[in-house]
Amino acid sequence: MTYNLLTVEPLTLDAVTAALAECLHVGVQEVDVADEGTDQDSRNWDALVLCEMVTVLGDVSTSLDIYVHESVQPLPSERELASSFARSAGVLVLFPAEEEPPSAYWLATESGLVTRSRLYETDAEEPRYTIDRVEAPIDRLPHVTVARIPEVVRELKIDTPLGDVFAAHLHRMYPEETDTPGTTLWTARSSLIAWEKLVRQMEAAWAPSGWYPADLYIERLAARDKLEQLRHQLPSNATVLLQNALEPLDALFADLTVDDTDGLLGKEPLPGKDVGPAHGWWWNRRPDPLPW
Repeated sequence: MTYNLLTVEPLTLDAVTAALAECLHVGVQEVDVADEGTDQDSRNWDALVLCEMVTVLGDVSTSLDIYVHESVQPLPSERELASSFARSAGVLVLFPAEEEPPSAYWLATESGLVTRSRLYETDAEEPRYTIDRVEAPIDRLPHVTVARIPEVVRELKIDTPLGDVFAAHLHRMYPEETDTPGTTLWTARSSLIAWEKLVRQMEAAWAPSGWYPADLYIERLAARDKLEQLRHQLPSNATVLLQNALEPLDALFADLTVDDTDGLLGKEPLPGKDVGPAHGWWWNRRPDPLPW
């Protein structure tokens, strides 16, 4: 298994070797760490753990590309290795997030905190790294902005089983129209998945981020409106499939929200809330508390 870690503080070969041995529960003789100055002929290529260490510029100092042989058990996740490495070496460790934006990273501290971070890399021959934002204050990064990172929430991998079944049925019945952006069937499929993502994240108490951007919430209420508008434009068999998917999602949304009798949602300065028709009953209910 391979791991990609970045450390804020510079490290020596010996420090990386000792930390990896401790984290992976192997002897130091089973860890081979090399940097730009290492003689490749002198390396232990049969080691259980191989690591390429590169000095980098900017807000991070060291890049570690780590390969761990499958015989090392249990193999930790990247998050687990980053956290244990941070504790063992006494450094701040960044590792890539699962989401698509290349700037999406996690940052682990030696105290056990793991928080989202945003990391930019220049296109120069020798790239420079900038930690642009973190979602929790880090004492050793006083210059970095502490704020939420909304684009990551949009890109979260959320399971949408009902939307997936609906999309699969549409694709079997109307493959070309379902896959063509802008068509009625494509819009219905996309809107249902957007609505289900909102309901599923609400059901999970907004995990894993613990919050939800207001503009994305409004966008997904509008997706539910779009489904209502499309009901009578779909082929009859697709309408039945859509209704079968919407019933449990709408019921779950109702269970997870409260009546907005005090008009709290209406008083919020939410971006885009007045764009397009907002006639569905879902606009008269809200999460409690609001997640942004």
